[in-house]
Amino acid sequence: MRKITDERIYEPRVEPHEIFEASRLTGDATLEDLESIRRRTSVYVYEAPVRIWHWMNALCITILCITGYLIGAPLPSMDFSEATNQFVMGYIRFAHFGAGTVLSIGFLARIYWAFVGNRHAWQMFYIPIFNLRYYKEFLFELRWYLFLEEEPKKYVGHNPLAHAAMFFFITLGITFMMITGWALYGEGAGQGSLPDTLFGWVLGIAQNSQRIHTLHHLGMWAIVVFAIIHIYAAVREDVMSRQSMVSTMISGFRTFKDDRIE
Repeated sequence: MRKITDERIYEPRVEPHEIFEASRLTGDATLEDLESIRRRTSVYVYEAPVRIWHWMNALCITILCITGYLIGAPLPSMDFSEATNQFVMGYIRFAHFGAGTVLSIGFLARIYWAFVGNRHAWQMFYIPIFNLRYYKEFLFELRWYLFLEEEPKKYVGHNPLAHAAMFFFITLGITFMMITGWALYGEGAGQGSLPDTLFGWVLGIAQNSQRIHTLHHLGMWAIVVFAIIHIYAAVREDVMSRQSMVSTMISGFRTFKDDRIE
């Protein structure tokens, strides 16, 4: 308890055995545990808008990949009746377009938050190409993921390897998928529509929409591969690294497992 005496604030010394007494007396905490609790072992990294965007983005990408695959390669069971009697593909396309719209709005909001949020909110939108230390740490993390390093290092935000992956597969990848997706949607919406006005130039560059379809489809598989590696790496780091990973994108706090600086 804080006391004020002679306009000075002081906090009486609290011995380790005096804190979390219930946990200690029930045998659930050692003095070493309690001493660790006394230290600040977490940093607030990801703000609420970033965390909400992350999980909303994951849901939209999942819907887009499933519906996109079915649009490109419908299952035989889809042809169970005349087109006038069923609307299965219509619902699939609606889900795809709806998820694409939510993804696009969310990505624009994420760009906005990169400017008004904390410094970690901006990390995925750039690569420090002029920072020589970044390349050194990138190679170290690559060796760590390949099981060539005995112990990982600590990073508050994304480690350099994850940083590069987020930039190329999410920042650039989603941008590419949005542009090609809206260009294809604009073709169906017709000339003069808003999607056609904003993204019709893409079809002009490609000269035909089939090329855009192919690139859009390949982009989907690139994101699928990234998602698989991303989930594996997050779980692996949560177990093997010296800081939290999965829970950080839920609570926002990066919790460290030791108090060493490096």
